Amino acid sequence: MKKIAKETCILTMSPNNKPVETAASGETILFEAYDCFSNQMKNENDKFSSVGWDKINPATGPLYVEGAQPGDTLKVEILDIKIRDQGVMTVVPKMGVLGERIAAEKTKIIAVENGYANFNEKLKLPIKPMIGVIGTAPRNKDVPTGTPKDHGGNMDCKRVCKGATLYLPVNVDGALLAMGDAHAVMGDGEVVICGLEIPAEITVKVSVIKGQPYPLPFLADPDHVMTIASSETLDEAARQATRNMHTFLVNELKMDSDEAAMFLSVGADLKICQIVDPLMTSRMELPVWVLEKYNYALK
Repeated sequence: MKKIAKETCILTMSPNNKPVETAASGETILFEAYDCFSNQMKNENDKFSSVGWDKINPATGPLYVEGAQPGDTLKVEILDIKIRDQGVMTVVPKMGVLGERIAAEKTKIIAVENGYANFNEKLKLPIKPMIGVIGTAPRNKDVPTGTPKDHGGNMDCKRVCKGATLYLPVNVDGALLAMGDAHAVMGDGEVVICGLEIPAEITVKVSVIKGQPYPLPFLADPDHVMTIASSETLDEAARQATRNMHTFLVNELKMDSDEAAMFLSVGADLKICQIVDPLMTSRMELPVWVLEKYNYALK
């Protein structure tokens, strides 16, 4: 299995990035990833302001996938996410939803032991490793790895975890897949600008699907299929995620448009991924049993 070292990271997803590795469709690749602070915050004396924006949200890659051409879909199956035994969090004045309530920068180091994050003496959280930044190259412009858009990027969707499959657009030859910004655990919203940030080794299987059958980015796990959308406001991101799921029901399950709209209001869930990045991200979750009732199988 090929391994891509964390030192090959990028800070911008771009059609002009040079690939650092090549994979065939159907091949399994291991991405070694820094945490979102480039592993610079090792103890509670290290502050966010000392890291520098040129080291925030690095993504390992990009990977060139053979046979991927503009207009195709890249299927990324997340096989495993192995994390270190220590993660880091921070709060910073004027950043995040609660920034106005933060008086000074603070760094918190959190140990990960026996499947739990030891938040403090009273609180332990079961870990659920996930990928914050994952995406392909945009079509014709550079996008910082910290910004989510239609190509993926910093979506900070906690469902992008082991056992999930993410479908991304191919905008340039080879797709140019990159990923990083793993979290040991994160709540929906990521309200103070970070989850439990942690270095990771991410193993994925990449496959090329000809054409784009789904509204992208599109995510599937054993229980749900999800449409993900990012926009300048949370309202618009939520609307777009909903529109995308409606499109999926009409185009793929062949549901009547009005029927699909009504079902989304009673049988699906609209959720927040994050509200702290340059663009906000929302997702619409639809239970997998709905697809089964229509005898529909994902590609």
